[in-house]
Amino acid sequence: MPMGLVAQRQNVYESRTNIISLLTVLITLATLAGCQSITERRDVRPLVMRDVPANRLAYRFEADIRPPDLLVEEVVEKLETVQADFTARRPDDALLRTVPSPDNQRVLALYGTDAEPSSAFRIDLYAVDGKFLRNLTPPTLSCVFPETVSWSTDGSFITFIGHKGAPPSPTPTPFITDPDAVPEASPSPSVAPAFPAVPMFATEQIYICNRDGYDLKPLTAREGLIYFYSSWAPDNHALVALACKEAEWNAREGEFKMPAGRPRLIALDGSERLLDDDLTEALPVWSSDSSKIATAFETEIAIYDAARSQPTQSRIRLREPLLRASAAYEQKQTANTKEGVDLDAAGLPSFNPITRVYWPTPDRLYFQTAYVRLIPNDPINTFQRWHQVLLSPQAAVLK
Repeated sequence: MPMGLVAQRQNVYESRTNIISLLTVLITLATLAGCQSITERRDVRPLVMRDVPANRLAYRFEADIRPPDLLVEEVVEKLETVQADFTARRPDDALLRTVPSPDNQRVLALYGTDAEPSSAFRIDLYAVDGKFLRNLTPPTLSCVFPETVSWSTDGSFITFIGHKGAPPSPTPTPFITDPDAVPEASPSPSVAPAFPAVPMFATEQIYICNRDGYDLKPLTAREGLIYFYSSWAPDNHALVALACKEAEWNAREGEFKMPAGRPRLIALDGSERLLDDDLTEALPVWSSDSSKIATAFETEIAIYDAARSQPTQSRIRLREPLLRASAAYEQKQTANTKEGVDLDAAGLPSFNPITRVYWPTPDRLYFQTAYVRLIPNDPINTFQRWHQVLLSPQAAVLK
């Protein structure tokens, strides 16, 4: 065989050997890289948005959009079967609203009595067919903020907000003219005297009990703080709440402003994590996957991780984009084609703080800006405008 042919075959053999060795190294490296957790790697696209920490989110702002289709205003209705029981057997109690359980088997009846202030109410547990089951709240516990009474999404727990009320007035003994006559039993449900001791506080706290109305206890115990809002995580693992000091509540009430509180995360064991030191009027909301919480401070959207270990947070600052959007909005409204609009908040009535946040999908967060004042008998809520931010992982995460 010619020597040139032998040398050529030898080179081909060595090249094949090198290629096989290179492939072996690459396969080994790929196998080792595949063993890393997605939380440890920054060179892969997260499978779902819940894997992206709050401080690794990117966004795109879109102004003055149509109100979200999925946003359905709550209609406060009273279940007819429960209303019928109040009409027939409880004429002295005023049914305020009913809150059905997720499985529609039970319902909470919120009602007022003559012995309590107009802002306070009590809660009873009913079957959906209108059958009274039991009193849920003790007579010395006054419930407030009826819109916060809720079931956990799996129907296992009930939460509401209440504070210590005045002792109930004793029930007068009926006057009996015939000593042999036995007074008829009252047809109306009454607060059972066998309530176990429940801790109560002078300021509003969050209470929790099971679906049968038992094991009632305070979930929060921060005397001096007013908890005025709470919301269950979609997966039931915790609640997000707003709370403020009594003095802060009274000061804002005197100025006809919306209540404002500091957002906090509350676990079912009562442990609490303060999410921010600033006060907000925007009620915090959960992401649909329960991994994060969002609220707003003036013109900034805040996003927090709900995870207990190494949580992060981020702020989306939107003052300048909202100013430009307000200038464009008012030009469009007034048909003013003049260029060079002064981006001065004082001269743009439509430029207002964020008052509401709505997070229906992990990658799309809606928010509303408006001017709101709680003037007695004539509340003001003008310049309601909807916007959105589209969320995605930062390039540093995708690499």
